[in-house]
Amino acid sequence: MIDDKLNEIQGFFNKHMNLENIAKYSRYFKDGFKGYGVDPKTFEKQKDHWIEAWKDEMSLDDYLDLGEHLVQTGNYEESSLAIMFVASKRESFTPETFDRLGKWFGLGMDNWASTDVLCMFVLKFFLLDGVIDYQKLASWSTANSEWQRRSVPVTLNELIKTGLTPDIALPLVEPLMLDGSEYVQKGIGTLLRGLWQKFPHEVENFLLKWKEGCGRLIVRYATEKMDKEKRKQFARSK
Repeated sequence: MIDDKLNEIQGFFNKHMNLENIAKYSRYFKDGFKGYGVDPKTFEKQKDHWIEAWKDEMSLDDYLDLGEHLVQTGNYEESSLAIMFVASKRESFTPETFDRLGKWFGLGMDNWASTDVLCMFVLKFFLLDGVIDYQKLASWSTANSEWQRRSVPVTLNELIKTGLTPDIALPLVEPLMLDGSEYVQKGIGTLLRGLWQKFPHEVENFLLKWKEGCGRLIVRYATEKMDKEKRKQFARSK
């Protein structure tokens, strides 16, 4: 069953490959875009078709099995499709599901875009639905994969709109403040920028604590919405 679906999926993507889109998307990826360049509307329509057609025959475990094959290709569309298949089974999520998704980073999920799609459409719901606690997410802060580590602040950023507060978020990203990955730093900075818009005092104090040692991308992204004079407070003293 899995092999048949893989063949159908890859056949569809090959049929709808768009070289112009591949060239266009490549500007957003340091090592170029790896994928088919499928038109987003075409992708969405076919994704919805598959989810509806397979909803009774594919369980969450089936989609996790299929997803492991899809993410191994490293292609953006295949990873995105794997994520959306899992998202369609949200009601079946368990802590073990979260652990299996963590293994995807070692299989081929190796770019910021696929990571962020996973955070937006899947990972945040483990927390919103109470399937895992925040410490379970924070355990990914020590992962070998920079993309798995990035998923900690990016998932938290998704939760700002649902009431995430600094007393929860800041201790969770503190272990990552010295992370050398630019993508982890950008994720943290984006999270802090979003929190600052609601909780400026707490975030500014946190930045003052870390400004001398943390990656400069964290500070750059976190202070983007501040005026020029305020940003000067967070410049390194030397």
